[in-house]
Amino acid sequence: MYMKNKISRPDVAVIVLTRNAGRLWPEWISAIQNQTVEAGRYLVIDSASEDHTAELARAAGMEVQSIDPRDFSHGGTRQLAAELCPDAELLVYLTQDALLKQADSLASILARFDHDPQVGLAYGRHLPRPGADLLECHARSFTYPPEASIRDRNSFRSMGYRAAFSSDVYAVYRARALRSIGGFPQHIIVSEDSYVAARLLLANWKAVYAAESTVEHSHQYSLLQVFRRYFDVGVFHASEQPLMQAVGMPDREAWVYVRSLIRYLAQRRKLLLPLAALQTLVKLLAFRLGKRYQQLPRWLCAMISVQKAYWEEGRKSPSIPLLQRGMQECLTGAVASFEKGAARGVSLIATPIAEKL
Repeated sequence: MYMKNKISRPDVAVIVLTRNAGRLWPEWISAIQNQTVEAGRYLVIDSASEDHTAELARAAGMEVQSIDPRDFSHGGTRQLAAELCPDAELLVYLTQDALLKQADSLASILARFDHDPQVGLAYGRHLPRPGADLLECHARSFTYPPEASIRDRNSFRSMGYRAAFSSDVYAVYRARALRSIGGFPQHIIVSEDSYVAARLLLANWKAVYAAESTVEHSHQYSLLQVFRRYFDVGVFHASEQPLMQAVGMPDREAWVYVRSLIRYLAQRRKLLLPLAALQTLVKLLAFRLGKRYQQLPRWLCAMISVQKAYWEEGRKSPSIPLLQRGMQECLTGAVASFEKGAARGVSLIATPIAEKL
C-alpha cells in the first residue's frame, strides 16, 4: 500500500471483513490510505464477493483471504483473522461500511494502548452519515456520546451490561489480551464484540471508549430489518445466560434510551414520534421472541434471522422450502400491515407523552 510521511506501526494489523462492499468500498480504501498511521498489515477477509471488492483491495496493496460465505460467523471469522496475524500486537477491526474520515483516527485510538498496558480493547465513536434521519442521528449520539470513558471490572456494579458495550464496526484489541480469554467465540450469532468485552473486563483488562477517534457509520433499516436484527440479539442473550447473569441485564438501559428518544424527537420533529414508538415496539417484540428461540422450529429461526449460516450447523429440522417461502411472505405482509395500521394508534400514546417531557 502506497503511503508517505506516515507513522510506521509494524505492530498493527488492520482487518476488514467484506462481502460485495459496493459503492462505499473505494471511499473506504481511500480513507485508510489517508490515515496518519501505516500499519504493518492490511488484511481483507472476503466472503466470495461478486463485485470488485477483492480486486480493488489487491490493487491497493492489501492481502485478501477468501472464504466461503457459509463459513462466515461474526466470532469465528474474526478469530480466523487474528490467527492469520500472529505477529501483530494490536488488531484493528473494521467493517466495510465504516469510513475513517478523520485522518488521525487510527493514531488516536492506538495511543490508548501505548499509554496504558492494561487496556485490552478500545472502540471509536460512530458519527451518522450526511443525510441520516433523526432516529439514526439520535441512536448515534446516545450510544456514542462525545465524552470518552474507561471501564474495568468494577464498572459492572454501576453500569451493568452497559459496561460491556463495544462495537466491532471499529475496534482495536490487544492481541495478548484477546489470547488470554481464548479469542473470539467460534459459534455466536451476533454481539461477539460485547461478549469479548465482557470477558476481558472480567479478566481484569480495561475497555476504552475512545470518543476522540471517529468513524462515519449509520444505517436506515426497515421495520422488518429491525425485527430480524433484534431477534438475533434476543437469541444472543438467551444463549449466553451465564455471561448475562455475571454482568447484568440491559433492561434498565433500554428504557433510558426510549425516554431519551422521545425527548429528542419532541424537541425536533414530533411527527416522527409514532414511527419511533412503532420501531421500539418492534424491537421489543423481536427481542423477546429471540429470547424464546428454543421454543421455535429451527427452520423458522433461520427464516427470521439475519444470520442464516448460524442455524445451518447441526440442523435437525428438515428443510421445507414451500412452507418457508409461505411463512416468509406472511411475515413480510404482517410487518407491512403492522406499519400501516399501528402507527395511527401509537400516535395517540406517543404524542401526549412527548408533551409532558
